[in-house]
Amino acid sequence: MTEREAEDFGPWLARQLRRAGMSQARLAQELTLTRAAVSAWITGRAEPREETKREIARVLGTDTASVYNRTTDVVVRMPIVWRHRLGHPDGGREYGNPAIFAFDADLSVLAREATQNSLDERLDPNAPVRVHYTLEELGGEHLDAFLPALRWSELREHFEEAASSDQKVARGLRSALDDLASTRSLLLLRIDDFNASGLTGDEYGDGRYAAVVRRQLDSHKRTAGRAGGSYGLGKATLWATSRFGLVLANSTLSEPHEGRVQRRVVGRLELPWREVDGVAYAGPGWLGEEDTSPERKDVARSWWADEQTVRDLRLERPGTEPGTSFLIVGAHDASGDAESLREMHDKLVKSLADGFWAAMVGGRGHGPLLDARVTTLRNGQVLIPEQRVDPHVHHPALSRALQAYYDGETVSELTAGDQVAQAAVPLRVPARRQTAGGGRPVEHAHDAVLLVTPAAEGDELANRIVCMRGNRMTVMERRPREIPLGAPPFQAVLLAGYATGGQTPDVAAAEAFLRASEPPEHDRWDRTAELRTLYQRGALTRLAEFRTDMDQAVRALVGRREQRGGQGPAVLRELLQLDAGRAATGRSAQSFPSVRTAQADIDATGAWHVTVALRVPQAPDPWVLTPVAKFDVRSGGRPTVDWATLVGQENCEVRGGDLVIPPGARTAVFGGVTDPATHPVHGGLARLVVDVAQSRGGAV
Repeated sequence: MTEREAEDFGPWLARQLRRAGMSQARLAQELTLTRAAVSAWITGRAEPREETKREIARVLGTDTASVYNRTTDVVVRMPIVWRHRLGHPDGGREYGNPAIFAFDADLSVLAREATQNSLDERLDPNAPVRVHYTLEELGGEHLDAFLPALRWSELREHFEEAASSDQKVARGLRSALDDLASTRSLLLLRIDDFNASGLTGDEYGDGRYAAVVRRQLDSHKRTAGRAGGSYGLGKATLWATSRFGLVLANSTLSEPHEGRVQRRVVGRLELPWREVDGVAYAGPGWLGEEDTSPERKDVARSWWADEQTVRDLRLERPGTEPGTSFLIVGAHDASGDAESLREMHDKLVKSLADGFWAAMVGGRGHGPLLDARVTTLRNGQVLIPEQRVDPHVHHPALSRALQAYYDGETVSELTAGDQVAQAAVPLRVPARRQTAGGGRPVEHAHDAVLLVTPAAEGDELANRIVCMRGNRMTVMERRPREIPLGAPPFQAVLLAGYATGGQTPDVAAAEAFLRASEPPEHDRWDRTAELRTLYQRGALTRLAEFRTDMDQAVRALVGRREQRGGQGPAVLRELLQLDAGRAATGRSAQSFPSVRTAQADIDATGAWHVTVALRVPQAPDPWVLTPVAKFDVRSGGRPTVDWATLVGQENCEVRGGDLVIPPGARTAVFGGVTDPATHPVHGGLARLVVDVAQSRGGAV
């Protein structure tokens, strides 16, 4: 590292004096200079002459090169300790970090949030971010070596006290501690990224490091408005996936801090309030060097670790490419879907493919943004070999559509089975309430790109639009309305904002508008507080028009007639609730039809338009079901609303308000529109619940 890249002299000297336990007055005395001269060096008002630097090296007991280069500390080794935040003086208590509960401790959620953060920090725009997930099960001597490196003994009392209450986090922690004691095994999940910025910045000031390690709800995204996240919540999934609330990090920085870039290491622990030896602790704790600043007493900070330390902590990174390795200690999948190592490995692969297939597709002039891989180890030995996530294997039709767009090989209409049709979908971006420069707010007209291609054989989900923006971040999947029976199955991709590859002002405006319309989950474009704050009236109408135009464009490409517009602003997840309690005798709840997918929109009149796909068990007799629409209002019961229309779309028909599914059918799709005249409140003010129950009318 050159002198120009070295740390500034003043901050470096101040830290060396603190680490050596030497005062400015003592250094001045050793150099036979005034304390004012030393103070001027510390504050950056002056820098010592070359001969004085040689004398400073002598006093500090180091070589002259260390003073010139300033790429290392004079007192190299300081004790690595755990330090915990003290309890609040006002007696307040937090029995868990609320940010952690914003998401489920699910591996698919972790893969989505952690990988999106890596994409948002891509360093070289001409190369992909490389992300590698490594599961490792430790036991025996490997576990016995890892726990001391982690200073586990320093945490034992904190764990026991935090697990002693009857709070939710405490119960989960108690279970994790008991399992560790009984099985003597521990599951680690390491997430490495390369060609990323790394945890740059000051220990406590603004920067990537502090946003991840020190703060909550600080996204600190600096990607020219292209970032997927905006709430600063995604990083909490790392700690949510740890049964102990414990995550370590080793970062190679893209820009020097304290004159160095390699092996910046720190640990953070998220525990509920506890009392240990009569001292109350608020929650989080940090593993690191004890800060020597007088104002940071009993605070641990990151340290520059040696190679052996990162090996002992299972944090070794190959090469010197910038990026960060996060190690989740006690990893688990709280959904219960994946318990074995094979199941967890497969779920990570599928989650990466489902969430980031688009970022892994490349074409002429547009290389892939992401390369993702998964490996599973047991005690350092390969159990499941490295598996590269291939988007063309997991989502062949969608990947074909995007690659055709980047290769310039789309067509205006579909005439062959492997073609990709392209159409423009207009998005009118409303004016902001005010602009940063104080100028007059203006509207923008943006053309999103719609790609439609025939579905691949074996596609479980077809006839859907995958909507994305930014760095090809999938925001939502929606089923377009009024697709006729008999239309060939298709897959559609909608690219908006920067996902189109454009750089014009309308692209930036569309990106900002859609980003503002996303909730913390980033799973839909809908009403949000930020949307109301930033944009003038009519923003929700613009989103509704955007969805309507999407559907019209799809229908035009698959041969569907145009229909009236006026679809509304909401697309709901978890739309359908299955009432299996009224199943007929002889058909258990386990064999009752279940929901596969559910889509919903509100039109301008407030009517809900729903499309529900059912998975149907094999049965010798017809299924006779009664779909009932109810409003889930904020208080009171769920009032029933009437259907204006109820139609069978696939493998079913409607008779007298009942849905009849013939014997042998394994799937069925029905649609309905509610009658606004029977709504107790406007459709946009309540969630719609559709109960599907066994008909009271008996067999057909």
